[in-house]
Amino acid sequence: MPQPGRGQHASALEDLRGAVVRLEGAHRAFKAATRPAQLTTAWPEPAPRGGGSHPVRTAMGEVAVPDTPRRVVVLDTAELDSALTLGVTPVGATHSDVDSGFLDYLPRHRLAGIQNVGKIGAPNLEAIAALKPDLILTSKVRDGQRYAELKKIAPTVMTETTGYPWKQNFAVHAAALNKIPEAKRVVAAYRSHAERVTQALGGPAKARALRANVVRFVEGADTRVYGCRSYIGTVLDDIGTGPTTVVDGAQNGLMVEVGPEQITKADANAVFYSTYGSPEKSKEAQITAGPLWKNLRAVKDGRSIRVDDQLWIQGIGYTAADKILDEIQQRLAKK
Repeated sequence: MPQPGRGQHASALEDLRGAVVRLEGAHRAFKAATRPAQLTTAWPEPAPRGGGSHPVRTAMGEVAVPDTPRRVVVLDTAELDSALTLGVTPVGATHSDVDSGFLDYLPRHRLAGIQNVGKIGAPNLEAIAALKPDLILTSKVRDGQRYAELKKIAPTVMTETTGYPWKQNFAVHAAALNKIPEAKRVVAAYRSHAERVTQALGGPAKARALRANVVRFVEGADTRVYGCRSYIGTVLDDIGTGPTTVVDGAQNGLMVEVGPEQITKADANAVFYSTYGSPEKSKEAQITAGPLWKNLRAVKDGRSIRVDDQLWIQGIGYTAADKILDEIQQRLAKK
């Protein structure tokens, strides 16, 4: 049998090198979504801490609130996170659609004594009034239609919406609670935390090269992949990473929805996934057991990570964000 010559050896070697290059290229094939600059937080001046009142700019206009509110009611998860982050324990809060009522990532001892005043988006106004609050925190998207009734109970501070503008919303909450200096310290600590996580991922360049998608299985809806203008999208951006181009064109930059047969669109270097509802009714169980999911590169590389939906999606605040950063570092940073 004739032996291969040098030319054939060279050709085979080039073919092998080409295969390696193609394989490496495929490994780096995830492209970054277009990431807009985040909103700049505008901080109001701190008010005196006396027995009077101070104005706060809200989505419903300027509202006079007590300088030292003592009986605060919050009507959404972001407002609850903000209050607890700033050392204020509300007298009342609405509950999310979870078995425990309040979100599980919040410290149990901090929730003790908070009265449940109904479900988010459908608060019990009589229960709120019975608590005799001196301040109510919520958003226009949740309770705008109830503003006239709420402000009769107590000064009501509404942000426009929830989610993406969470950092500015925190500044509004801090202004209402008269905790601006404390809030700025929280933000500075969070930024330092994000920088440490970036370094743990290998530094800014490696963090920028890492593509991370956040997938949410939702009962009664298609599966969601979260975009750059979502709460979790901003947290990822704070450490330098973010989603793939699957989310480009998402309405308002929030998310895209994919059916079970399109789950490969969610692939990335790392996939964090959560479930809202039961694993069966949300299709998590079926999809993650199927061949399309099992062939995702993130799954094969051991970087498909199930996370707590309450923390990653529903919390929307600095306490939640710090816990998310801890989890990202724990799961993705090289030991």
